[in-house]
Amino acid sequence: MEHPARKITKIAREAERLVLLAMRRDGIGTAEIDCIHAVRPPPGITQTELAAALNSDKPAIARRTASLERKGYLRREPNPEDGRSHLLFPTEKAEGLRNAKADAENLFYEYIMAGLGEAERTAFLSALDTLYTRSKEESRAGFPHIIMDEAKHETEE
Repeated sequence: MEHPARKITKIAREAERLVLLAMRRDGIGTAEIDCIHAVRPPPGITQTELAAALNSDKPAIARRTASLERKGYLRREPNPEDGRSHLLFPTEKAEGLRNAKADAENLFYEYIMAGLGEAERTAFLSALDTLYTRSKEESRAGFPHIIMDEAKHETEE
């Protein structure tokens, strides 16, 4: 039986679907969005590092990064530590893409929450904040409670 809280995942998928539709209008695909996100956190990443981060093969990454560079989302600079490679950096256009994604998500969430009264909305957002905080804490710790509970469950069977 499906856990009722899985609806959180389903709502997030619908929001992602809306974002992907918006990004496709700008000529950006799912794999390219992943590529841009992976370049952002520590700007200045090689294609080899990017392939490892995305668990993808080097030729696929080379095609994606070349496409994103042509579209103006990435730029290359010589790697000061290795003259044979280049570092990838997001452009201002890539940063604008992040803002466009956040705007689309905000519109979606405002739309679906418009059906809640003020008290329901406040209670829901408070509960959501609690759930998010717990999920981040568990994730940062390596999911010890989930993995432990899963192992315990397997030994009971």
